Amino acid sequence: MPDVRTSARPHTSDTGGGPSAPELLDFARRTASDAALVSSLPLDPEGRTWIRLDGPGGSEAWLIGWPPGTGTGWHDHGGSHGAFATAAGELTEQSLAAQLPTEGWKTLELADGVDRERRLSDGRGQAFGPHHVHQVLNTSTDTHAVSVHAYYPPLPLMRRYSRTGQVLHLEEVERPEEWA
Repeated sequence: MPDVRTSARPHTSDTGGGPSAPELLDFARRTASDAALVSSLPLDPEGRTWIRLDGPGGSEAWLIGWPPGTGTGWHDHGGSHGAFATAAGELTEQSLAAQLPTEGWKTLELADGVDRERRLSDGRGQAFGPHHVHQVLNTSTDTHAVSVHAYYPPLPLMRRYSRTGQVLHLEEVERPEEWA
């Protein structure tokens, strides 16, 4: 079943330097604690669902529902910094503690010791910089998770990767018009 997309509030434009990653994390945590907003997200048993939110200072923000066993796959945020916080359930973030080159490669061998993993339950979150590569997973077999994500500047693109052991492959580059 395909993902369900809805729009909650209009997206605003940036009028300044934009919010920092810690400010985005504060927004994500506050928004994740909004029980009425979180409960307004339609949940699908098979696919992720989302509502686009009005983020602070021209940032891009999303409320996302995660059915059991779903995830994003490895990706980056096209040079945007950001944050996310879990509103319900628990998510696992697997990330790389290394800055990857943004262009000029299709296959990259990762050094030992770059893998990081953290579990984020209700209200816990993570801020990240512009070169963050990660995947987010709902590893539960029976419980939906819900989270809030925010990015600044609004995502110019997302690079999607596959991974086999220590080898990362650039698979595709997605642009915002593909998410509309």
